[in-house]
Amino acid sequence: MSLTVHQFAYNSDNYGQLIHDAATGRTACIDAGDAAEALGAATKADLNITDIWITHHHWDHTDGLAELKQKTGATAMGPDGINGVDQILKGGDSFDFAGHQVEVIHTPGHTLDMLNYHIADEKLLFPGDTLFPMGCGRLFEGDGPMMWASMQKLVALPDDTTVYCAHEYTATNAAFANSVDPANPTLNAQAERVALMRAAGEATSPTTIGVELKTNPFLRPHDNGIRAQLNMRDATDAEVFTEIRARKDRF
Repeated sequence: MSLTVHQFAYNSDNYGQLIHDAATGRTACIDAGDAAEALGAATKADLNITDIWITHHHWDHTDGLAELKQKTGATAMGPDGINGVDQILKGGDSFDFAGHQVEVIHTPGHTLDMLNYHIADEKLLFPGDTLFPMGCGRLFEGDGPMMWASMQKLVALPDDTTVYCAHEYTATNAAFANSVDPANPTLNAQAERVALMRAAGEATSPTTIGVELKTNPFLRPHDNGIRAQLNMRDATDAEVFTEIRARKDRF
Protein backbone atom coordinates (compact mmCIF):
# COMPACT_ATOMS: atom_id res chain seq x y z
CA MET A 1 0.00 0.00 0.00
CA SER A 2 1.27 3.46 -0.84
CA LEU A 3 -1.19 5.20 1.49
CA THR A 4 -0.82 5.05 5.27
CA VAL A 5 -3.67 5.63 7.72
CA HIS A 6 -3.16 7.22 11.13
CA GLN A 7 -6.20 6.88 13.38
CA PHE A 8 -6.79 9.18 16.35
CA ALA A 9 -9.44 9.46 19.05
CA TYR A 10 -11.41 12.52 20.07
CA ASN A 11 -14.42 13.37 22.22
CA SER A 12 -15.59 10.42 24.31
CA ASP A 13 -15.79 7.81 21.54
CA ASN A 14 -15.05 9.36 18.12
CA TYR A 15 -12.30 8.34 15.72
CA GLY A 16 -10.79 10.43 12.97
CA GLN A 17 -8.27 9.26 10.39
CA LEU A 18 -5.38 10.88 8.56
CA ILE A 19 -4.68 9.34 5.13
CA HIS A 20 -1.15 10.11 3.99
CA ASP A 21 0.65 9.74 0.68
CA ALA A 22 4.41 9.91 1.22
CA ALA A 23 5.24 10.56 -2.42
CA THR A 24 3.24 13.78 -2.65
CA GLY A 25 3.02 14.77 1.00
CA ARG A 26 -0.76 15.08 0.81
CA THR A 27 -2.76 14.16 3.89
CA ALA A 28 -6.54 13.90 4.06
CA CYS A 29 -8.38 14.16 7.36
CA ILE A 30 -11.64 12.24 7.65
CA ASP A 31 -14.13 14.62 9.30
CA ALA A 32 -13.31 17.58 11.49
CA GLY A 33 -15.07 17.16 14.79
CA ASP A 34 -12.15 18.44 16.85
CA ALA A 35 -9.51 20.62 15.22
CA ALA A 36 -7.07 20.44 18.13
CA GLU A 37 -7.04 16.63 18.17
CA ALA A 38 -6.66 16.44 14.40
CA LEU A 39 -3.79 18.91 14.45
CA GLY A 40 -2.18 17.10 17.36
CA ALA A 41 -2.38 13.77 15.54
CA ALA A 42 -0.88 15.34 12.42
CA THR A 43 1.97 16.89 14.40
CA LYS A 44 2.68 13.60 16.18
CA ALA A 45 2.91 11.81 12.83
CA ASP A 46 4.84 14.70 11.22
CA LEU A 47 2.11 15.32 8.65
CA ASN A 48 0.53 18.40 7.13
CA ILE A 49 -3.21 18.22 6.52
CA THR A 50 -4.00 19.26 2.94
CA ASP A 51 -7.50 17.84 2.45
CA ILE A 52 -10.58 17.34 4.63
CA TRP A 53 -13.30 14.84 3.70
CA ILE A 54 -16.55 15.32 5.59
CA THR A 55 -18.93 12.35 5.87
CA HIS A 56 -22.07 14.06 7.22
CA HIS A 57 -23.38 17.12 9.01
CA HIS A 58 -23.50 15.99 12.65
CA TRP A 59 -21.66 18.31 15.02
CA ASP A 60 -19.12 15.73 16.18
CA HIS A 61 -17.90 15.46 12.58
CA THR A 62 -17.94 19.15 11.65
CA ASP A 63 -17.43 21.38 14.72
CA GLY A 64 -13.71 21.89 14.09
CA LEU A 65 -13.95 22.45 10.34
CA ALA A 66 -13.50 26.23 10.29
CA GLU A 67 -10.53 26.12 12.66
CA LEU A 68 -8.89 23.20 10.88
CA LYS A 69 -9.18 24.97 7.52
CA GLN A 70 -7.88 28.22 8.97
CA LYS A 71 -4.82 26.59 10.54
CA THR A 72 -3.92 24.29 7.63
CA GLY A 73 -5.25 25.91 4.46
CA ALA A 74 -6.78 22.54 3.60
CA THR A 75 -9.55 22.14 1.04
CA ALA A 76 -12.74 20.64 2.43
CA MET A 77 -15.00 18.29 0.48
CA GLY A 78 -18.30 16.81 1.53
CA PRO A 79 -22.09 16.89 1.33
CA ASP A 80 -24.12 19.94 0.42
CA GLY A 81 -25.38 22.17 3.22
CA ILE A 82 -22.30 22.10 5.46
CA ASN A 83 -20.74 25.50 6.15
CA GLY A 84 -17.07 25.49 5.14
CA VAL A 85 -17.19 22.77 2.50
CA ASP A 86 -15.33 24.00 -0.60
CA GLN A 87 -16.32 21.21 -2.98
CA ILE A 88 -19.75 19.60 -2.77
CA LEU A 89 -19.87 15.85 -3.35
CA LYS A 90 -22.69 13.42 -3.98
CA GLY A 91 -23.01 9.69 -4.42
CA GLY A 92 -21.44 8.41 -7.62
CA ASP A 93 -18.81 11.15 -7.70
CA SER A 94 -15.11 10.34 -7.73
CA PHE A 95 -12.00 12.43 -7.35
CA ASP A 96 -8.23 12.07 -7.39
CA PHE A 97 -6.17 11.99 -4.23
CA ALA A 98 -2.43 11.68 -4.83
CA GLY A 99 -2.98 9.48 -7.87
CA HIS A 100 -5.66 7.33 -6.23
CA GLN A 101 -9.30 7.42 -7.28
CA VAL A 102 -11.65 8.03 -4.37
CA GLU A 103 -15.21 6.84 -4.97
CA VAL A 104 -18.04 8.57 -3.13
CA ILE A 105 -20.80 6.24 -1.91
CA HIS A 106 -24.03 7.77 -0.65
CA THR A 107 -25.59 5.76 2.20
CA PRO A 108 -28.64 7.61 3.56
CA GLY A 109 -30.11 6.29 6.79
CA HIS A 110 -28.19 7.63 9.78
CA THR A 111 -28.47 10.99 8.02
CA LEU A 112 -29.75 11.77 4.55
CA ASP A 113 -26.42 13.29 3.49
CA MET A 114 -24.11 10.47 4.62
CA LEU A 115 -21.11 9.92 2.34
CA ASN A 116 -18.54 7.12 2.40
CA TYR A 117 -15.07 7.39 0.87
CA HIS A 118 -13.80 4.26 -0.90
CA ILE A 119 -10.26 3.97 -2.25
CA ALA A 120 -10.49 0.79 -4.29
CA ASP A 121 -6.83 0.35 -5.23
CA GLU A 122 -5.86 0.55 -1.55
CA LYS A 123 -8.88 -1.48 -0.37
CA LEU A 124 -9.91 1.22 2.11
CA LEU A 125 -13.36 2.43 3.16
CA PHE A 126 -14.21 5.35 5.43
CA PRO A 127 -17.98 5.01 6.12
CA GLY A 128 -18.55 7.71 8.72
CA ASP A 129 -21.44 6.58 10.90
CA THR A 130 -22.90 4.08 8.43
CA LEU A 131 -21.07 0.89 9.45
CA PHE A 132 -19.38 -0.14 12.69
CA PRO A 133 -17.91 -3.41 13.91
CA MET A 134 -20.98 -5.56 14.57
CA GLY A 135 -23.21 -2.49 14.23
CA CYS A 136 -24.59 0.31 12.11
CA GLY A 137 -25.62 3.92 12.61
CA ARG A 138 -28.81 4.87 14.41
CA LEU A 139 -31.55 6.02 12.03
CA PHE A 140 -31.90 9.72 12.79
CA GLU A 141 -33.13 10.83 9.37
CA GLY A 142 -33.84 7.72 7.32
CA ASP A 143 -35.81 4.53 7.86
CA GLY A 144 -35.04 0.83 7.90
CA PRO A 145 -35.56 0.03 4.20
CA MET A 146 -33.48 3.07 3.24
CA MET A 147 -30.61 2.04 5.50
CA TRP A 148 -30.79 -1.58 4.33
CA ALA A 149 -30.46 -0.40 0.73
CA SER A 150 -27.45 1.66 1.80
CA MET A 151 -25.82 -1.27 3.57
CA GLN A 152 -26.07 -3.36 0.42
CA LYS A 153 -23.80 -0.86 -1.34
CA LEU A 154 -21.10 -1.58 1.24
CA VAL A 155 -21.46 -5.37 1.35
CA ALA A 156 -20.87 -5.39 -2.40
CA LEU A 157 -17.29 -4.25 -1.78
CA PRO A 158 -14.50 -6.86 -1.66
CA ASP A 159 -14.23 -8.85 1.57
CA ASP A 160 -10.67 -7.67 2.17
CA THR A 161 -11.68 -3.99 2.20
CA THR A 162 -10.41 -2.40 5.41
CA VAL A 163 -13.10 -0.31 7.11
CA TYR A 164 -12.16 2.63 9.35
CA CYS A 165 -15.16 3.57 11.47
CA ALA A 166 -16.01 6.82 13.24
CA HIS A 167 -16.90 5.63 16.76
CA GLU A 168 -15.81 3.12 19.39
CA TYR A 169 -19.10 1.31 19.92
CA THR A 170 -17.90 -2.25 19.50
CA ALA A 171 -18.29 -3.67 23.01
CA THR A 172 -21.96 -2.66 23.16
CA ASN A 173 -22.50 -3.74 19.57
CA ALA A 174 -21.05 -7.17 20.34
CA ALA A 175 -23.35 -7.68 23.30
CA PHE A 176 -26.37 -6.74 21.22
CA ALA A 177 -25.28 -8.85 18.25
CA ASN A 178 -25.09 -11.89 20.51
CA SER A 179 -28.69 -11.28 21.61
CA VAL A 180 -30.03 -11.70 18.07
CA ASP A 181 -27.42 -14.14 16.72
CA PRO A 182 -26.44 -16.26 19.76
CA ALA A 183 -25.55 -19.42 17.85
CA ASN A 184 -22.90 -17.75 15.66
CA PRO A 185 -19.49 -19.12 16.74
CA THR A 186 -17.58 -16.56 14.67
CA LEU A 187 -19.48 -13.77 16.38
CA ASN A 188 -18.83 -15.28 19.80
CA ALA A 189 -15.10 -15.50 19.11
CA GLN A 190 -15.01 -11.94 17.81
CA ALA A 191 -16.86 -10.67 20.88
CA GLU A 192 -14.27 -12.32 23.12
CA ARG A 193 -11.48 -10.74 21.09
CA VAL A 194 -13.13 -7.32 21.37
CA ALA A 195 -13.46 -7.66 25.15
CA LEU A 196 -9.73 -8.32 25.43
CA MET A 197 -8.90 -5.40 23.15
CA ARG A 198 -11.06 -2.96 25.09
CA ALA A 199 -9.65 -4.18 28.41
CA ALA A 200 -6.21 -3.33 27.03
CA GLY A 201 -7.40 0.09 25.84
CA GLU A 202 -7.03 -0.83 22.18
CA ALA A 203 -9.17 0.52 19.34
CA THR A 204 -11.46 -1.99 17.64
CA SER A 205 -11.47 -0.03 14.37
CA PRO A 206 -10.55 -0.89 11.66
CA THR A 207 -12.49 -3.96 10.69
CA THR A 208 -13.03 -5.57 7.27
CA ILE A 209 -16.06 -6.19 5.10
CA GLY A 210 -15.36 -9.91 5.32
CA VAL A 211 -15.38 -9.94 9.12
CA GLU A 212 -18.59 -7.92 9.21
CA LEU A 213 -20.35 -10.25 6.79
CA LYS A 214 -19.74 -13.06 9.30
CA THR A 215 -20.42 -11.21 12.57
CA ASN A 216 -22.57 -8.12 12.00
CA PRO A 217 -26.30 -8.84 12.33
CA PHE A 218 -27.15 -5.70 10.37
CA LEU A 219 -25.50 -7.30 7.34
CA ARG A 220 -27.10 -10.71 7.97
CA PRO A 221 -30.92 -10.30 7.91
CA HIS A 222 -31.04 -13.23 5.47
CA ASP A 223 -29.51 -15.59 8.06
CA ASN A 224 -31.88 -18.39 9.09
CA GLY A 225 -30.62 -18.39 12.67
CA ILE A 226 -31.31 -14.68 13.12
CA ARG A 227 -34.72 -15.02 11.47
CA ALA A 228 -35.60 -17.89 13.82
CA GLN A 229 -34.41 -15.92 16.85
CA LEU A 230 -36.65 -13.00 15.82
CA ASN A 231 -39.54 -15.25 14.74
CA MET A 232 -39.40 -13.62 11.29
CA ARG A 233 -38.77 -16.61 9.03
CA ASP A 234 -40.96 -15.33 6.19
CA ALA A 235 -40.13 -11.61 6.39
CA THR A 236 -38.14 -9.67 3.81
CA ASP A 237 -34.52 -8.78 4.47
CA ALA A 238 -35.53 -5.14 4.85
CA GLU A 239 -38.14 -6.06 7.45
CA VAL A 240 -35.67 -8.16 9.42
CA PHE A 241 -33.07 -5.40 9.26
CA THR A 242 -35.61 -2.86 10.50
CA GLU A 243 -36.54 -5.09 13.44
CA ILE A 244 -32.87 -5.61 14.34
CA ARG A 245 -32.31 -1.84 14.30
CA ALA A 246 -35.40 -1.24 16.46
CA ARG A 247 -34.19 -3.82 18.99
CA LYS A 248 -30.75 -2.20 19.09
CA ASP A 249 -32.37 1.16 19.85
CA ARG A 250 -34.03 -0.42 22.90
CA PHE A 251 -31.00 -2.46 23.98
